Amino acid sequence: MTTYSVADAKTGLPSLIDKALEGEEVVITRHGKPVAELRPMAPVARTAAPASYNWLRARRQGRKGVGLTSVDLLNQLYDEPTG
Repeated sequence: MTTYSVADAKTGLPSLIDKALEGEEVVITRHGKPVAELRPMAPVARTAAPASYNWLRARRQGRKGVGLTSVDLLNQLYDEPTG
């Protein structure tokens, strides 16, 4: 475990992050007491399961179309007079 003062951390944060990513235990101290630890983030878990996508795709394909593309719909919206 390597400790660094807050002042050292302020001037050398990028290198401290690199050390943490390489597996070194990086502890930041204030007045000689540990106050923070740098460590790599855990990988973010996938939020949606593939089954959710399959359900959504099946639901979308099962719906009747409206016969307009988004471009057609926007053209109709802007071609009509307001009032």
